[in-house]
Amino acid sequence: MSTAQVLEIIQQVADEVIRPRFRALTSDQIAEKGPGDLVTIADRESELRLTEILSHAYPDALIIGEEATAANPGLPPHLVGAEHGFTIDPVDGTKNFVNGSIDYAVMVGEVRHGRTVRAWIWQPEHQVAYVAVRGEGVTRNGEQVVRAQPSPDPAQWRGRSARVVIREREADAALPQISISALCCGVDYPKLVTGETDFLVYGRPRPWDHVPGLLMVEEVGGTGLLTDGSTYVPGVDGFGMVVGATGSVAASVRDALGARLGTRPTRTQPE
Repeated sequence: MSTAQVLEIIQQVADEVIRPRFRALTSDQIAEKGPGDLVTIADRESELRLTEILSHAYPDALIIGEEATAANPGLPPHLVGAEHGFTIDPVDGTKNFVNGSIDYAVMVGEVRHGRTVRAWIWQPEHQVAYVAVRGEGVTRNGEQVVRAQPSPDPAQWRGRSARVVIREREADAALPQISISALCCGVDYPKLVTGETDFLVYGRPRPWDHVPGLLMVEEVGGTGLLTDGSTYVPGVDGFGMVVGATGSVAASVRDALGARLGTRPTRTQPE
């Protein structure tokens, strides 16, 4: 399938399955997979639709969706050695979706031999599509994205995170105060790609959350680093990741955060 065709399918599924439920969910259409981890009928039905379409087009590809992984937690590691695979986050930012916030997204990533090669982020209520093809850059609604270089002064960098332990850190000369994220990777990553943010700090690098956005970041010169300093690989497990507009930004933030980066949250705190 062409890159444009995949985007059209994502948009169609969003229009038919997700958007009709936006601000119209009933209580029986919302459930908890775990403490504070919501899932809705829109998540489940849209993932099934996207999985069926991609599986039909690519019968040998490994499909790893967020909701499928909830039922089979052993799926993500298989992505590391897969010849071909896709990640699906049917409604990224489910809490936002449930609360009526327009900051949610549909995300799909394509991986071949351990490298992300194509990525799609569709923000249905914003009507904005970000698309990346490895080696060809990133587009926003068809227009090429050119990101300005971050300031050479770390005190001027703009960072975001959902993690309480990260945001509680006092600002200093090495790093400014870190703001709360949009609680949606499909909104946060595009802000980094377009230059509104300079770095992001995350907990567990779940593939459906990070595969699409990280390719886009890489295409504008950035990178994602794990706690040990290694570059993120689709499907790898662990805890603690910094995504920076450049490799030096990511490394500097990782060094400044130190042990906080790998500190796991309590069950009531976001990752």
